[in-house]
Amino acid sequence: MNEWLDPLLLSRWQFGLTTVYHFLFVPLTIGLALTVAIFQTAWVRTDKAKWLQLTHFFGKLFLINFAMGVVTGIVQEFQFGMNWSTYSRFVGDVFGAPLAFEGITAFFLEATFIGLWIFGWDKLPKGLHLATIWLTVVGSIASAYFILAANAFMQNPIAFRINEERGRAELTDIGTLLTNPISLASFPHTIFACFMVSAGLIISVAAFHLYRKQHVDTMRPALKFGLWMMVISGALTTLFGDSLSLAMVKAQPMKMAAAEAMYHTASGANASFSLFTLGTPDGVSELFSVRIPYLLSFLSTHTLDGTVEGINNLQDQYTTLYGPGDYTPMIWVTYWAFRWMIGLGIAHILVAVVGLWLTRKGRSPKATWIWKVAIWSFPFSLAAMSVGWIFTEMGRQPWLVFGLLKTQDGVSPNVTGLTILISLIAFTLVYGVLAVVEFRLITRAVRKGPEDAPVPDPETGVTPQRVTVY
Repeated sequence: MNEWLDPLLLSRWQFGLTTVYHFLFVPLTIGLALTVAIFQTAWVRTDKAKWLQLTHFFGKLFLINFAMGVVTGIVQEFQFGMNWSTYSRFVGDVFGAPLAFEGITAFFLEATFIGLWIFGWDKLPKGLHLATIWLTVVGSIASAYFILAANAFMQNPIAFRINEERGRAELTDIGTLLTNPISLASFPHTIFACFMVSAGLIISVAAFHLYRKQHVDTMRPALKFGLWMMVISGALTTLFGDSLSLAMVKAQPMKMAAAEAMYHTASGANASFSLFTLGTPDGVSELFSVRIPYLLSFLSTHTLDGTVEGINNLQDQYTTLYGPGDYTPMIWVTYWAFRWMIGLGIAHILVAVVGLWLTRKGRSPKATWIWKVAIWSFPFSLAAMSVGWIFTEMGRQPWLVFGLLKTQDGVSPNVTGLTILISLIAFTLVYGVLAVVEFRLITRAVRKGPEDAPVPDPETGVTPQRVTVY
């Protein structure tokens, strides 16, 4: 029973639950903000009703998702003080700086202009109203950057000094902190992955209606947009993912070794990438695998004969540097999360390419299975990004801040396991209810589809901008 009331274990479960749940809304908020801005720009430039309909339709989905993201995101801030007070005291001076920037600049910018966008229809000039949604996009992307900069410090701590008297890390250079090589690499990779999630939603929704031959005039251009968005953002996600892997190997070589479950240092053809592996129950020995020679060496060093350090070698190095202990993350989680992230991402790009071919020159696929595959684009694209985030965080273990603070040393010393268990159960129940509410709101809006095109007022001859009330 005492194992189940371990404060460290329960704190990790609670933070993992709330973080993964909150992260379900983040990429869609960022991606849909851009989507809505592009649709509204198309309407302002062309004055075609279909773009206004799509603006309002996806705008409604964006606002539902944004509200849920704000509600679940607030919990994240409080957990640092509740369950991870030792961590907060030790690195709060550094970690808190980019979070403060995010709160007082990016989030306020985003929230302010979302309000102007919601209530500015038929009140602000078209161009000025359009600017409000684009400033919302800027705010959401800037918010993501500051949060990734804070997370990058946990992956690759820089721009600090240890105050021995106070026993904490103190910030020395905010500019260096915000230009951490990890954040510079992870930011574009994450943002374009967010666009892939948004593209997945657009494809799923458009395929749902086109399969039923509903709202064809609006959903055909939406489908084309989603497919192109998936291909372009997918290619850029892959490109910047390669840059991130180089930065990751330099800062956290153990994470790459764990991603391949590679226990022995290898180079050249021996530094291969396994597409699939079956191993012994303890994960130490390999029974069967399908491998691509040289690929891991290329991913890690951009050369075919580069050396990739193995888990055993790195374990010895870390034991010498940091003292006795197990410095390997949970291998099966990092191994499979890495592959699911890559596999689902590539699959979505291929599906989008096939979709563009099948719908070229106004064609419409006859086979029902094609539409059904397309409808699954959103849940699978969201799953791909979620497992990518799990890989990023689990691959850092056992460190909370790499090389500075272990996870087991960051938990609050005076919070009991029972207290955490009660809050964990409460959060799980509340989040379960919120998930049901979110799902019903989204599915109801999706099934209803876009509103009918606005018609000119018979007395004034003016066509209203607003299709529906948010």
